[in-house]
Amino acid sequence: MARLTSDPVDVRGVAVRAVLFRGTRDLLPIYALYGVLFADHGLSTAQISLLLALWSITAFLLEVPSGAWADTVSRRALLVLSCLLQAACFALWMLAPSFLGFALGFVIWGVASSLESGTFEALIYDDLVARGEPSAYARIMGWARGAQETTVLAAILVAAPLFALGGYPLVGWVSVGIALLHTLTAVALPSPPVAISATAVDDLDDEPPAAGPHRVPGAAPGHPRPVGGAETARIDDKAPGAGDPADNRVAPAEATAIRTETPTGPARYLAMLRTGTAEAFRVRRVRRGVLLGALLYGVTAFDEYFGLLAVSGGSSTSMSALLVGVTVVGSLAGSLLAGRTEVVPARWLAVALFAAGLLFIAGALAVGAAPTVGPILLWAGFVGIGIAYGVDFAIEVVAGARLQAAIAGPARATVLSFSGLLSEIVALAVFGFVAAATQWLTMSATIALLGTVLLAAALLTPSWLPPRVSDD
Repeated sequence: MARLTSDPVDVRGVAVRAVLFRGTRDLLPIYALYGVLFADHGLSTAQISLLLALWSITAFLLEVPSGAWADTVSRRALLVLSCLLQAACFALWMLAPSFLGFALGFVIWGVASSLESGTFEALIYDDLVARGEPSAYARIMGWARGAQETTVLAAILVAAPLFALGGYPLVGWVSVGIALLHTLTAVALPSPPVAISATAVDDLDDEPPAAGPHRVPGAAPGHPRPVGGAETARIDDKAPGAGDPADNRVAPAEATAIRTETPTGPARYLAMLRTGTAEAFRVRRVRRGVLLGALLYGVTAFDEYFGLLAVSGGSSTSMSALLVGVTVVGSLAGSLLAGRTEVVPARWLAVALFAAGLLFIAGALAVGAAPTVGPILLWAGFVGIGIAYGVDFAIEVVAGARLQAAIAGPARATVLSFSGLLSEIVALAVFGFVAAATQWLTMSATIALLGTVLLAAALLTPSWLPPRVSDD
C-alpha cells in the first residue's frame, strides 16, 4: 500500500488516497445529532429549517463559481481549504452554540461543500489521464463512494456512545478532530497537471469534425505532454464505439495548437467559467452526460423518506433503522460494483436501470400493503428498493466516468459543477413533489411514483450516456 505523501505513486496509491479522502469526509458523529443539538439550544423548527435552507442556498449559489476556481488554481489546495472550513464549522458550533453561531457555521460548511464538489473528481481523473489509466476512474470512484457510505453508518453508530460519555461537546470536538484528519488526506492527494490543452470556447461546438485524428505533435496517444510551459493532451475527434458523429464533436485541428500565452488572475477565472459553461451546454454528448448524471444522482433524494416509508408500512422505530440499513447495503454494493459495470454497453445498462425502476415501484407498493398482508412484504419491499438503489448508484458512477471522458476542454471542474448544480435542482424537485403528493397519496404510493424517474432515466440512457473511451 502506497505511503500517503504527495510524491507520484501508482494507480493503486491513487485509489488508496481517494478512498481515504472520501472515507473520512463523512465520518462525523455530529451528523446524527446536529438537529437535536439545535433544538436543545432553544431553536424552533422554523429556525432549524432556516439554517438548513441557508446551508443549501450557499452551496447552490457557489457550486459553479467554485468549479471555475478549481480550474484556475490548485485543486488539491482547494480541497485542503474545504476540509479546514468544515472543521471550522463544527468548532464554531461548539464555541458559539446560538442561532447566529449555527447560521455562520452552515454558511462556512456550504462554502466547503461547494469547493469540494467536482474538484475532487476532476483532480482524480486528470491524475489518471496523466498516468494513462483513465479506465480506472469508475472503479476508484466506486470504492470511494462505498467507503463514504460505510463511514456514514459508522459515524451514526458511534454518536450515541460518544454523547453518553461527554454530551454534545465530545461529539462536536471529535467531529472537529476527524475533519482535521480529513484535511491530512487532502494534503496527501496527488496534484496532477491539467490534462487538457487550453481549448478555446469557440472551438467547442457540435459541428461534425473532419475525418482523421488530430493530436499534439510528438505526444503519446492518451497522455499529456507539457511543452513550453503549456499543458496539452490528446484531443480526438471521435470516441471509439460512438454512433452519431455529432455526439462526439471535439476541437478541430487548430484548437490543438500550443498556447504559450495564457490569461492569469481574474481573466483566467472568467475564461474557465466561460469555457466550462459553453462546453456543458453546447457540446451535445457533454450536455447529455451532465443531465443524465444529475438525474441519476438527484433522484436519490428519495432516500430521505425511507424511514418514513418504513413506519408507514407498520415498522417500529427501531426496525425502521434496520430497514433503512438494507437500502444502505444496496447502495454500498452498487458502488463497489461500479468498476465492473463501466464496461457494460449503454443499452444493457438501460435495461438494468429499467428493471431497477420496476423493482423500486413494486418494493414501495409492497411496503404500503404490508400492514394488511404481513411483515414479510415490508422486508421484501425494502430488499427490492435496496437492489434498485444499488443499480442506480452503480450506473450513476458509470455516468460520471463517461462524462469525464467526454469533456474535451480545460474547465473540467466547472463542467462537473453544473452536474452537481442540476442534481440539487432535481433533489429539490423530489422534496417538493413529496411534500405536495403526500397531501393526497400515501407515502408508499408517493415513493412508488418517484420510481418512474428511474424508468425515464433508463429510456434516456442509450442516447444520453456518453460513449466509453478506450485507453489507447
